[in-house]
Amino acid sequence: MLNPSAFPPALHPASAGFVFQPFAAASHLRPAAISDQGTIDDPLDDDASPVEWSEEDIVFLHWRLLQEIGHLADPDKPLEEKFDTLRWIFTEREKDRQPFSFVNCLRVVGCSPLSPIAYCGLVDAQEVRDRIQNSLKAWLSATLERYPVWVREAVIRNPEWAEARLLKNPQWINEQLKRLSVQDDLFA
Repeated sequence: MLNPSAFPPALHPASAGFVFQPFAAASHLRPAAISDQGTIDDPLDDDASPVEWSEEDIVFLHWRLLQEIGHLADPDKPLEEKFDTLRWIFTEREKDRQPFSFVNCLRVVGCSPLSPIAYCGLVDAQEVRDRIQNSLKAWLSATLERYPVWVREAVIRNPEWAEARLLKNPQWINEQLKRLSVQDDLFA
Protein backbone atom coordinates (compact mmCIF):
# COMPACT_ATOMS: atom_id res chain seq x y z
CA MET A 1 0.00 0.00 0.00
CA LEU A 2 1.36 3.43 -0.92
CA ASN A 3 2.23 5.80 1.87
CA PRO A 4 -0.94 7.89 2.38
CA SER A 5 1.18 11.01 2.86
CA ALA A 6 2.62 10.59 -0.59
CA PHE A 7 0.24 12.03 -3.16
CA PRO A 8 -2.32 14.85 -3.65
CA PRO A 9 -5.65 14.29 -1.85
CA ALA A 10 -7.80 14.35 -4.98
CA LEU A 11 -6.32 11.15 -6.32
CA HIS A 12 -7.89 7.87 -5.23
CA PRO A 13 -6.84 5.03 -7.55
CA ALA A 14 -9.13 2.38 -6.13
CA SER A 15 -7.67 -0.44 -8.18
CA ALA A 16 -4.35 -0.08 -6.39
CA GLY A 17 -5.98 0.37 -3.00
CA PHE A 18 -4.25 3.59 -2.04
CA VAL A 19 -5.08 7.23 -1.49
CA PHE A 20 -2.92 10.05 -2.79
CA GLN A 21 -2.29 12.88 -0.34
CA PRO A 22 0.15 15.80 -0.33
CA PHE A 23 3.75 14.72 -0.57
CA ALA A 24 5.68 14.70 2.63
CA ALA A 25 9.36 15.45 2.73
CA ALA A 26 10.97 12.19 1.81
CA SER A 27 14.12 12.74 3.85
CA HIS A 28 12.63 10.83 6.78
CA LEU A 29 11.68 7.89 4.54
CA ARG A 30 15.09 6.84 3.24
CA PRO A 31 17.90 8.60 5.08
CA ALA A 32 20.33 5.90 3.99
CA ALA A 33 19.64 6.66 0.33
CA ILE A 34 20.83 10.24 0.74
CA SER A 35 24.53 10.60 1.33
CA ASP A 36 25.89 13.49 3.32
CA GLN A 37 26.88 16.59 1.32
CA GLY A 38 30.62 15.95 1.63
CA THR A 39 30.46 12.59 -0.12
CA ILE A 40 28.16 14.00 -2.79
CA ASP A 41 30.41 16.94 -3.62
CA ASP A 42 33.72 15.05 -3.72
CA PRO A 43 32.99 12.82 -6.74
CA LEU A 44 31.37 15.70 -8.60
CA ASP A 45 34.49 17.85 -8.26
CA ASP A 46 36.48 15.38 -10.35
CA ASP A 47 34.98 15.09 -13.85
CA ALA A 48 36.98 11.91 -14.53
CA SER A 49 35.51 9.87 -11.70
CA PRO A 50 32.12 8.27 -12.37
CA VAL A 51 29.37 8.64 -9.79
CA GLU A 52 28.34 5.30 -8.35
CA TRP A 53 24.59 4.90 -7.93
CA SER A 54 23.22 2.13 -5.80
CA GLU A 55 19.97 0.45 -6.76
CA GLU A 56 18.42 2.05 -3.68
CA ASP A 57 19.56 5.50 -4.84
CA ILE A 58 17.96 4.96 -8.24
CA VAL A 59 14.67 3.81 -6.70
CA PHE A 60 14.74 6.83 -4.40
CA LEU A 61 15.28 9.11 -7.41
CA HIS A 62 12.15 7.64 -9.03
CA TRP A 63 10.30 8.38 -5.78
CA ARG A 64 11.65 11.94 -5.71
CA LEU A 65 10.37 12.55 -9.25
CA LEU A 66 6.89 11.34 -8.26
CA GLN A 67 6.88 13.88 -5.44
CA GLU A 68 6.61 16.62 -8.07
CA ILE A 69 2.95 15.65 -8.49
CA GLY A 70 2.24 17.14 -5.07
CA HIS A 71 3.38 20.56 -6.30
CA LEU A 72 0.47 20.67 -8.74
CA ALA A 73 -1.92 21.25 -5.83
CA ASP A 74 0.25 23.99 -4.30
CA PRO A 75 -1.04 27.40 -5.49
CA ASP A 76 2.30 29.03 -4.65
CA LYS A 77 4.32 26.93 -7.09
CA PRO A 78 5.19 28.70 -10.36
CA LEU A 79 3.16 27.95 -13.48
CA GLU A 80 6.30 26.98 -15.40
CA GLU A 81 7.07 24.21 -12.89
CA LYS A 82 3.49 22.96 -13.09
CA PHE A 83 3.56 22.90 -16.89
CA ASP A 84 6.85 21.00 -16.77
CA THR A 85 5.38 18.40 -14.41
CA LEU A 86 2.26 18.08 -16.55
CA ARG A 87 4.36 17.53 -19.69
CA TRP A 88 6.12 14.71 -17.85
CA ILE A 89 2.89 13.11 -16.65
CA PHE A 90 0.95 13.43 -19.92
CA THR A 91 3.79 12.71 -22.34
CA GLU A 92 3.35 10.60 -25.45
CA ARG A 93 2.59 6.96 -24.69
CA GLU A 94 5.64 5.85 -26.71
CA LYS A 95 7.83 7.39 -24.00
CA ASP A 96 6.16 5.51 -21.13
CA ARG A 97 8.84 2.80 -21.14
CA GLN A 98 11.73 5.28 -20.98
CA PRO A 99 13.82 5.43 -17.80
CA PHE A 100 12.37 7.94 -15.34
CA SER A 101 9.14 8.39 -17.29
CA PHE A 102 6.03 8.93 -15.20
CA VAL A 103 4.83 5.38 -15.85
CA ASN A 104 8.24 3.89 -15.11
CA CYS A 105 8.50 5.86 -11.86
CA LEU A 106 5.12 4.49 -10.75
CA ARG A 107 6.26 0.96 -11.63
CA VAL A 108 9.62 1.21 -9.85
CA VAL A 109 8.25 2.85 -6.70
CA GLY A 110 5.24 0.53 -6.53
CA CYS A 111 7.14 -2.71 -7.09
CA SER A 112 10.67 -2.33 -5.75
CA PRO A 113 11.52 -3.80 -2.35
CA LEU A 114 13.88 -0.82 -1.97
CA SER A 115 11.05 1.70 -2.37
CA PRO A 116 10.60 4.31 0.38
CA ILE A 117 6.95 3.24 0.55
CA ALA A 118 5.34 -0.08 1.32
CA TYR A 119 4.90 -2.48 -1.58
CA CYS A 120 1.72 -1.82 -3.57
CA GLY A 121 2.45 -3.52 -6.90
CA LEU A 122 1.72 -2.14 -10.32
CA VAL A 123 -0.22 1.11 -10.32
CA ASP A 124 -2.59 1.96 -13.17
CA ALA A 125 -0.87 5.04 -14.64
CA GLN A 126 -3.89 5.99 -16.71
CA GLU A 127 -6.09 6.03 -13.63
CA VAL A 128 -3.59 8.30 -11.86
CA ARG A 129 -3.49 10.54 -14.94
CA ASP A 130 -7.29 10.68 -14.99
CA ARG A 131 -7.40 11.68 -11.32
CA ILE A 132 -4.80 14.40 -11.90
CA GLN A 133 -6.71 15.67 -14.91
CA ASN A 134 -9.94 15.82 -12.88
CA SER A 135 -8.27 18.02 -10.26
CA LEU A 136 -6.19 20.11 -12.63
CA LYS A 137 -8.71 22.89 -13.26
CA ALA A 138 -9.05 23.64 -9.54
CA TRP A 139 -5.29 23.48 -8.98
CA LEU A 140 -4.49 25.81 -11.88
CA SER A 141 -7.30 28.20 -10.95
CA ALA A 142 -5.87 28.52 -7.45
CA THR A 143 -2.43 29.22 -8.90
CA LEU A 144 -3.75 31.77 -11.38
CA GLU A 145 -5.55 33.72 -8.64
CA ARG A 146 -2.27 35.32 -7.59
CA TYR A 147 -1.64 36.72 -11.09
CA PRO A 148 -3.18 39.80 -12.71
CA VAL A 149 -6.30 39.37 -14.82
CA TRP A 150 -4.42 39.63 -18.13
CA VAL A 151 -2.20 36.65 -17.17
CA ARG A 152 -5.20 34.57 -16.11
CA GLU A 153 -7.01 35.35 -19.35
CA ALA A 154 -3.93 34.57 -21.46
CA VAL A 155 -3.43 31.19 -19.80
CA ILE A 156 -7.13 30.30 -19.97
CA ARG A 157 -7.57 31.41 -23.60
CA ASN A 158 -4.37 29.91 -24.92
CA PRO A 159 -2.52 27.67 -22.45
CA GLU A 160 -0.18 26.33 -25.16
CA TRP A 161 0.98 29.88 -25.95
CA ALA A 162 1.59 30.66 -22.28
CA GLU A 163 3.37 27.34 -21.80
CA ALA A 164 5.61 28.01 -24.82
CA ARG A 165 6.50 31.46 -23.45
CA LEU A 166 7.32 30.01 -20.02
CA LEU A 167 9.29 27.13 -21.54
CA LYS A 168 11.37 29.60 -23.52
CA ASN A 169 11.79 31.96 -20.54
CA PRO A 170 10.57 30.88 -17.07
CA GLN A 171 10.74 34.52 -15.95
CA TRP A 172 8.47 35.73 -18.77
CA ILE A 173 5.48 36.59 -16.53
CA ASN A 174 7.70 38.37 -14.00
CA GLU A 175 9.36 40.38 -16.76
CA GLN A 176 5.97 41.37 -18.20
CA LEU A 177 4.69 42.41 -14.77
CA LYS A 178 7.81 44.51 -14.18
CA ARG A 179 7.54 46.11 -17.64
CA LEU A 180 3.88 46.97 -17.06
CA SER A 181 4.56 48.42 -13.61
CA VAL A 182 7.25 50.72 -15.07
CA GLN A 183 4.87 51.84 -17.83
CA ASP A 184 2.13 52.53 -15.29
CA ASP A 185 4.55 54.66 -13.24
CA LEU A 186 5.39 56.77 -16.30
CA PHE A 187 1.78 57.78 -16.72
CA ALA A 188 0.88 58.18 -13.04
